[in-house]
Parts: sequence; structure tokens; C-alpha cells
Amino acid sequence: MATPASFPNPLAFVRGRFQKWWQTKLPFTDSVTLTQRNVYILPTRPGLMLGVTLLVLLVASINYQLNLGYLLTFLLAGSALVGMHVCHGTLRGLAMNLAAPPAHYAGATAAFDVKLMNAKRSVRHGIGLSVLDPHDVDAKKGTERHWVWTDVPAQGSSVVQVAFTPPRRGLHRLPTLTAETRFPLGTFRVWTVWRPAAQILVYPQPEAHPPPLPPGEPRSGGAASASRAQSTGEFDGVRGYRRGDPLKLVVWKKAAKADEQGNGLVVRDTQQAQRHELWLDFMNAGSAGFEQKLSRLCAWVLMADKLALDYGLRLPSLEIKPASGEAHKRLCLEALAVC
Repeated sequence: MATPASFPNPLAFVRGRFQKWWQTKLPFTDSVTLTQRNVYILPTRPGLMLGVTLLVLLVASINYQLNLGYLLTFLLAGSALVGMHVCHGTLRGLAMNLAAPPAHYAGATAAFDVKLMNAKRSVRHGIGLSVLDPHDVDAKKGTERHWVWTDVPAQGSSVVQVAFTPPRRGLHRLPTLTAETRFPLGTFRVWTVWRPAAQILVYPQPEAHPPPLPPGEPRSGGAASASRAQSTGEFDGVRGYRRGDPLKLVVWKKAAKADEQGNGLVVRDTQQAQRHELWLDFMNAGSAGFEQKLSRLCAWVLMADKLALDYGLRLPSLEIKPASGEAHKRLCLEALAVC
């Protein structure tokens, strides 16, 4: 039997639909200057209670002809009006610029910088930024909105970091942001909604404990057969250091594990590398699901790059020829992200 809590809240449903429709009307931009057109203001709950209090004071003053009551009522009302003007002016005229974040791995928190610039000769106090709807980003029920607060100095700027967790791999737009302030009295809430145009590339999450790299494949026309790695499970293009090996062949990324006698150093085996190629093939990435295979390939790419090996990547719709280096690694990771 369904409980009352399991039924959706009609007010929340209508509010969510209206909010999504309203957001679709906003343009995508990485720089925005707040004006009367895109800054909104409403009283807060304390502000509504203040209004009720002022109404009671006014009725009592009229009923009992209290001059001091009139004075107190209009003094509080004037303070509230001045606070409303100051609160609206705290956001009005503020310029916000966004810097696109670098690529991240799925499941990791991504952070990007937002620069707030103030052209006024007065400080802007108590400005907060947050992701508008964390449920749409994190895909987790019960997620609370996380605010980042700052003060922007007079004729200066301030940089804040907004963080969110991308829901899955791929190319995603940054989430819709909101900025607000309740300075100085907290009786009014002034806010704006901002849809960034920047996008973030999310790589697959690397497998935590991947198997060793696959064996090297013979090059075209090669007569040597592929052999698996030795006890470390590494590709045949590297071997242990021998006295007299040129230093340019040493894999320095592995040198931290070597001892004073050189035991543990790894060098590139040029003869083996000429006969074999390391291919990271989607079809050989296990029998798990599609996303699990991509996670394993991602881990293999990072492993091969750490060993400074030449490696290629085969996907169902793409093949990247063997190479090495940071640019090649990014190319392979990008291919895995949008596969």
C-alpha cells in the first residue's frame, strides 16, 4: 500500500516544470553582467514576518493613536525599504566570468573557477554561488545544495570555485548556476540564474585493479610470436636494466622503485619493440559490460603511458595507431569518453 510520502508533491512538480521551462529561455554564455533584466528579488520568511509585524504595529497605532507607535512602524518600514534597495544593488552591476574546467574522470568531483568583478566604489558583501539543482547533476536523492560565499572588494574582483560531480562519461555542459545575496538584513533574497556555455569532457572511470597489459602483437610481416609479460605483467617492449645499457633507454618514470645498485630499473627493449606492437583492443578487454570494458581500457592507457610505451587503441568505431606521449594519451582518453 502506497504511503502519503510516496506520492509526488503537486506544488514541487509544478515548480520543477516551470523552473525547467524558464531555464530553457535563458541564453548560454560564459560571461554575464547582472542588470535589472536578470536579477530577481522576493522577501524571505523573516521578511514576511517583518511585514506582518509592521501591519500589526500600524493597526495598533491607529487604534490607540500612539505617536511613538507610528514612529516605530515607519522607522522599521523605512529600514526594510533601504535594505531592499541595498540588497538588490549588491548583485546589480556585478560581472561574472567562467573558466572552463579541464577534463575529469567519471565519479570524480570537478571544480571550475568563477571570477566576480565589481566596478562600484563600494564592497559587495555576502554573495553566494551554487549549482542550481544538484539533483540533476549528481543524480542522487537527498543531495544538498553547496554554497560558496565571498565578498567582492570595491573596484576589484574575487574568484570562487564551484564543484559538482558529472553523472557519467562523455561531453557535458556545465550545470546551471545561481548567485544570490541576502545582505544586509536578510529580509529579501536577490538572485539570478546563469547557464554557462562551457562544456566538460568526462573520461571513463579507470578500473581499480586492472589485469596486466595484453601481449604485444607481431608487426605486419614479422616472424616473431607474441609473448606475455614476465612476472610484472608488463609489455615486452621493456626489460630489466643491464650494465652498459644507454641511459636514454631507461624508463625514468619507473626509476623511483630502483635501489642504489640499479635493481628495478626498466629500459626499452628496442629489438622487441621493433617486432611487436601493443594494442589495447576493445574486443580483448574482458567479457564484462560495455562501460566496464571502457574502464579497463582507460586503466590500460594510463598504465601504458606510465611505462612510456608505444600503444594503440582499437574501439568498435575507431582505431588509433600506436604512439606515446601526453598528446597521444589525451587522444585515447577522449576517444574512450565519447565512444
